[in-house]
Order: sequence, then structure tokens, then C-alpha cells
Amino acid sequence: MEPLETAEAAGTPTVRQLSVFIENRVGQLMRLTNLLARTDVRILAVSVVYSVDCAICRMILDDADVGLDTLRKAGFPVSDTELIVVSLPRGKRGLLGTWAALLGGEINIHYTYPLLIHPRDCAAIAILPDDLEQAVRILRERSFDVLDEQDLYEAR
Repeated sequence: MEPLETAEAAGTPTVRQLSVFIENRVGQLMRLTNLLARTDVRILAVSVVYSVDCAICRMILDDADVGLDTLRKAGFPVSDTELIVVSLPRGKRGLLGTWAALLGGEINIHYTYPLLIHPRDCAAIAILPDDLEQAVRILRERSFDVLDEQDLYEAR
């Protein structure tokens, strides 16, 4: 019996994002960051969205498996999601060109945030599109550099 082919196996470069639900209390973000600092895991990108009762901390780590295990053992509710990371073209219109390419392919963006590192010496953004495979195809057709977890690991 042949193994089932997944989007990742088909060559779609994705990156795992961890979403951690934290109480909206003073010091919780510090607690979360300090927990990861005690491991060899590095935070490569982070976005925090607060609401009245809780916050969602979205992170890209250089080792998602270790990060997921560490956070769960500490009692944090955490989930993981695949998204894409794109190197922005140099110049002041890199972001505009990225959005134009995705709009031209009728790709909706649920959210995006920048990386703290510069893979391949370029700014990069994490994007959760409504269709991962289609977004990657469109970006590659327009010569954008779509990165995977290995690219990010090497850039840290």
C-alpha cells in the first residue's frame, strides 16, 4: 500500500506556526518567552493579538516539535498550523508587489506578520492564505522566494 501524498510531500514549502492561548494578565507573555528561552528553541517570528479575556500568541520557532512539547508540558493550550513564509523583494515596493501577486491570483490573506530574522539577507513575512498550494504556485510563477522550515533554520 502506498503512503498518502500530502501537500507538503507534493513540494509545497510550508512552515509550522504555533498558536498559544494565554490569559490576558500581566507577565504571561514573559512567562511564555522565558519558558522557551530555557530550551534551545529560538523564536523566529511572533505576533500577539489581545482580547478582553485572553491573547493568542502566534510564533514560528526554529524547532516546532520541541516548542510544542515544551509548551504543552507547561500547561499552555497550543495548536499548530501550516503557513507560508515569503522573502520580500528588495526596494520600497516589495510588500506591495507581494500583495498584488496574491490579489491577482484571487488569494485571500487571513493574517500576516514579519519575521525577526532575515533569511537570505532579505526581510520576510509569514502569511496564512486561504489556499496554501495556490498561493505558493502564484508566488513562484512571479519569481517570489517562498521559504520552508530548513531555510529558516539556516537563517537563524
